[in-house]
Amino acid sequence: MRKIFVTGIGTDVGKTIVAAILTEALEADYWKPVQAGDLLKSDTIKVEQLITNTNTNFFSETYRLSKPMSPHAAAAIDGVVIDMNTFSLPKTTKNLIVEGAGGLMVPLNDKALIVDLIKQLAIETVLVVSNYLGSINHTLLSLEVLKQKKVNVIGIIFNGETNPESEKYILEYTGIPCLGRIKQHEKINKEVVLSYKETFCKI
Repeated sequence: MRKIFVTGIGTDVGKTIVAAILTEALEADYWKPVQAGDLLKSDTIKVEQLITNTNTNFFSETYRLSKPMSPHAAAAIDGVVIDMNTFSLPKTTKNLIVEGAGGLMVPLNDKALIVDLIKQLAIETVLVVSNYLGSINHTLLSLEVLKQKKVNVIGIIFNGETNPESEKYILEYTGIPCLGRIKQHEKINKEVVLSYKETFCKI
């Protein structure tokens, strides 16, 4: 069974869309350890609304924070401290998709970052990359951090508008494989998510 952490080079690069596609393609269970803000429209709810298979279990977030901020700051406002000892992978016999919050260097508390959570969970990782001015820099820095932490990166997924030159440079410089590309869609719905099943069902 595959256990995959979906992280990104920053906020709003498409982690939730990728998480939904992988959840659908692998008929996996889904877990978002930390949700900060949008509790009535959480990423868990979004993924649940985007998939069609009936085999997926959705596990509750370990921390549900009221403000759309960095988790450490949102936790402080809510009067809680994120304790790394409270995180453990949900028990499942299926594939599991775990979605992070923001980028790798987002703080969870005074000492721990999202990348530390990935390391602690000891699961393989997919990096979501969106092409924009500065994305090469953000991608290379993200992969360098993952390398330093000795995290197993199984590949990159490009999301949104293509930039062949940027993508070519990233893949050739890092040697990290591209698992697939998600096109720019006017609207993401169940049909769009399902259309990528064949692309990602064998990663």
